[in-house]
Parts: sequence; C-alpha cells; structure tokens
Amino acid sequence: MINSFAFFGALETGFIFALVALGIFISFRILDFPDLTVDGSFPLGAAVAATLIIAEVSPIIATLCACFAGAGAGIVTALLNVKLKILHLLASILTMIALYSINLRIMGGPNKALLGVETLLTPLDSLSIPYYILYPLAFGILAFILLLLLVLFLKTELGLAMRATGSNPRMAKANGVNTQAMIVLGMAVSNALVALAGALFAQSQGSADVTMGVGVIVIGLASVIGGEAIFSTKNIFLWALACVIGSLLYRLVIAFALNGELLGLKAQDLNLITAVLVTLAIVAPNIKSAFKKANTA
Repeated sequence: MINSFAFFGALETGFIFALVALGIFISFRILDFPDLTVDGSFPLGAAVAATLIIAEVSPIIATLCACFAGAGAGIVTALLNVKLKILHLLASILTMIALYSINLRIMGGPNKALLGVETLLTPLDSLSIPYYILYPLAFGILAFILLLLLVLFLKTELGLAMRATGSNPRMAKANGVNTQAMIVLGMAVSNALVALAGALFAQSQGSADVTMGVGVIVIGLASVIGGEAIFSTKNIFLWALACVIGSLLYRLVIAFALNGELLGLKAQDLNLITAVLVTLAIVAPNIKSAFKKANTA
C-alpha cells in the first residue's frame, strides 16, 4: 500500500494533469485533430508563469499570461494546418520543436526555480489544513470548475459548431459553419488548458524546466483513453468527466506501482508503466466487447 503523502501527491498531480486531459479531449475527441503541441505548450505555460512570478508579477496575472501563451501556440499549429495546408500531425510537431527554443529564451536557461517567491499556492499555506491535503483539494475544485465551464461551452451554439467540425467537417461547412475558425478556436482552448496545467505544475513543484513537457501527450492520452474505457461516455458531461477521473486513476496507479513493495518497480520504470497502461486502455474496449459477444452467444 502507498502512504498518505504519496496518495495525496498523486491526487494533486492527477487534478493538475486533468486539465491536460481536458485539453487533449478537445483536440483529439472534439476536433479529431492529433496534436503534439501539448509537449511544448505545457512547459511554455510553466516558463511564462515562472519567469513573470520571479519578475514580481502577480501570480494570477502570470498564470493568465501562461494561458494566453498556450492559446497562441495552439493557434500557430491550427494556422499551419488550415492556412498552409500542412498535415495536422506535422504542424503540431513543428510547433512543439519551435517551442523548445522559445521556452529556453523565455526562461533564459533550461530551468527557473520558484523557491521563496509568492505563488498562487502561497495564501493556502496560512490555513490550518495541512498543505498535502489542501493542495489537492484546491486543484480538484479548479479542475471541476473548468470541467463544468467546458461542458457548458460545448453545449452553446459555438460549441456545437466546433463539435460538428470534428464529427463531420463537410456537413458542418455545408451548414454554414466556418470550420477553419472552429479548428483555430478549439486548438487555442485546448493548449490554453495545457499551458494552465504547466503553470500550476511549476508552482506546485517549485520550478519550471524546459524538459518537463516530455511525454505529456502520452500521459494525457492515457487519461483520456483510460477514462473512456472504464466510464460511460453517453453525453458530453460524462465524457469530459471520464477524462478527469482517468487522470486521477492514472496517477494513483503510477503511485501504487512505484511505492507498492509487491511489484518492486522504481522511478526509472515510469515510462514502461505508462506504455503498459496506455496499451491496456486501448485494448480494454475490444476485450469488453468480446466478453459481451461471448455472453450473448
């Protein structure tokens, strides 16, 4: 069994990466746009927030700026695709590669430490509740607020147009939907959420690093696909909620695997565990359908 610190730490990270899962949910599921920009926009959010906070800018403003920076990265990827007709996967790879250099420029080096400076979490330290309980609670509330706002947006006329763009772009265009604008908007929202996660993660961990985005896309996909495999996706709310719960379960499984004495796994096995979890999440629906066919036969 894992100890309480590891458990609450997994919840904290899980809620932060739930924002990544929601961002990937928009690009991969709503827009049907394979987007690797997130591996660059996650550290972009961290770099912008950390640099501004160190420059004594309000943590709230710094975090909002990180969101706008992430949205800008998503817009660049979308424009490369819709205007220059570059394949969406390649367009996102090009943006991701460019963001590595941009992040180095923003931070003036490979990393920025946030120790001893005021962050969004600083006011929480004055409360009587232990930080390892309070931080996950705060991030959880934020994650569910953003989840509700995203669901409400996707139910608006603009959100329905975006969903139609990803589901059937030809039909959407025939009904007067500007599909190019919907892709740009969706990619902006997606990467804004990912950059927000990066900004929060940097403030939670006390530093921003240019390599912290490596593998973020895999973690996000594991959360999205894993949540979909376990929970119902009958409507848009349950679908988005499944992504959040999938992120939490992913982090709890990782924490159990690395801290549980039975498996004997270590930190260097993290990528192996992630690959196994993603594989299981992908094949789970096929296994579930096979069982249903066997039972009905």
